[in-house]
Amino acid sequence: MKKTNRLSTISFVLLLLFSHSIAWAASTQQSRPNVLVILVDDLGYGDLSSYGATDLKSPHIDTLLNRGMKFNNFYANCPVCSPTRAALLTGHYQDLVGVPGVIRTHPENSWGYLKPSAVTLADVFGFAGYQTAIIGKWHLGLESPNTPNERGFDLFRGFLGDMMDDYYLYRRHNVNYMRWNQETIDPKGHATDLFTDWTCEYLKQQAKSESPFLLYLAYNAPHTPIQPPQDWLEKVKQREAEIDPNRAKLVALIEHLDAGIGKVIQTLDETGLSDNTLIVFSSDNGGQLSVGANNGPLRDGKQSMYEGGLKVPTGVVWKNHITPHSQTDFMAMSMDIFPTVCEATGIKVPAEIDGVSFLPTLEGKQQKPLRAHWFFRRREGGNRYGGKTIEAVRSGQWKLLQNSPFEPLELYDLKADPLETNNLAEKNRSRFNQLSVLLRAEIQRYGSVPWQKPLTPSSKD
Repeated sequence: MKKTNRLSTISFVLLLLFSHSIAWAASTQQSRPNVLVILVDDLGYGDLSSYGATDLKSPHIDTLLNRGMKFNNFYANCPVCSPTRAALLTGHYQDLVGVPGVIRTHPENSWGYLKPSAVTLADVFGFAGYQTAIIGKWHLGLESPNTPNERGFDLFRGFLGDMMDDYYLYRRHNVNYMRWNQETIDPKGHATDLFTDWTCEYLKQQAKSESPFLLYLAYNAPHTPIQPPQDWLEKVKQREAEIDPNRAKLVALIEHLDAGIGKVIQTLDETGLSDNTLIVFSSDNGGQLSVGANNGPLRDGKQSMYEGGLKVPTGVVWKNHITPHSQTDFMAMSMDIFPTVCEATGIKVPAEIDGVSFLPTLEGKQQKPLRAHWFFRRREGGNRYGGKTIEAVRSGQWKLLQNSPFEPLELYDLKADPLETNNLAEKNRSRFNQLSVLLRAEIQRYGSVPWQKPLTPSSKD
C-alpha cells in the first residue's frame, strides 16, 4: 500500500480535524516552532550525571536539560521498545493501536501490528504544513503499510528493525535494515555517529526552509549490543580505574551518545534554529540491568513493571517559553508528548486520544493530574511470558502490578514504599480489589483492537 493510498483512508477525518490549522499554517509558517523529539533506547533512570550517575559524564544532555525543564516522574508507556514508540507516535495506550509487545522479524515471535488507521504525530504535523522526518530507529513494522514513509514521514533515514546485531553492520538476523526512505543502504561508521551526522545535515537544510519541521530522532543507543567505539571505552577505563568491565562498556556507549546529542544541539545553535525549536528528550524504557545499567534507587529495570523498568529521564526545552534550570515532580508519560507538542504548535489534538497535554506545567502553571489511573502493559513470548501479558495500574500513591504472568498480583504504596519492597496485597484487600477492577476493565478495552497482521491485507480495521 502506498502512502497516498493509506492517507486517503484517513484524509477526510484529518481534514475535518485540522482544516483550520492548515489554513492558519499558510500564513504563519515561520512563526510556528519546530519540534525535535529525541528518544534514546534503554537509558536507565540513573544513567545521566544529572540523574545521579557518579561514574558517567553526560555534559551535553545535562546542558540540554538545564535549558528547560527536567522531569523527576516521567514514565515510559511500556518497559520495552515497540509499545512505547507506538504510544509516543499516536498518543494512545499502545494496545489501542495494536502494539502490546515487541514487533520482530519473525512472525512467530512478533507481538504487535500497528493499526492501519492509527493517526501518527507525523500525519498530524504533515497536514498542518510541517516537514516531517525520522532519523534512527523505527521498530514499528518491517514492511508495507507500516514503514515510516507510509505512516506520515516525508523522510526516513535510519534503521527499520528492532535491534542491531552490530552497530557497524546494521544487520538483524543477517538482514540489512538500514534505509533511506524505501532504499536499502549500507553506509560506513558507528550507527550513533551516522544518526548524528544525518540529523545535523537535515537541520542545516531545514534552516534554509520556510516550512517548520517535526524531526523524530530515535537513537539505537544504548541498547544492546553494548558496542562503544574503542577510543571511548579506553577513555572510560582510564578515568574510572575500578569500574566493572561490563559497566565500562555501557558508560562508554552512553558517553558516545551524549557527544552525538551535543553535536545536534550545537548545529541547532549554529543555524539559529534553537531560538524556535521545542526539544523533547526521553527514553523508551528503563535500563537493562544485565548489561550494567543504573536505574538509580528504583527497583529492577527494562522488561519490568517495577519502577526501574518504567521511570525514565526526560526533559523539555523551549526557549522563552520554559524556564531554564527548572524541574518538576509532575507525572506524565510517553503518550502525553503527542498532545503536548500539538498544543505548543497550535495544532488541534485529535479527538479521543489517551494522551493529555502537560504544556501548562512546562509554562510554569499549576495543572491537575493528567489522569486518575495510569496503566502499563506488555505482551511477550518465550518461556518467561508464554505469549501472555504483564501489567500495572497506578492510582495516586497505590500501584498494583503483575511482573510475571505466572505470579500473583502485588500491591505497593509508592508514597510510603517507593522502592516497592513491601507487598500489601494480603494486608489491604479493599485497595487490591479496587485496582483489580480498574485493571480488568482496561484490559477489556484493549481487547477490541487486533495486534496481529490481518490474513487479508486491508486498510480497514
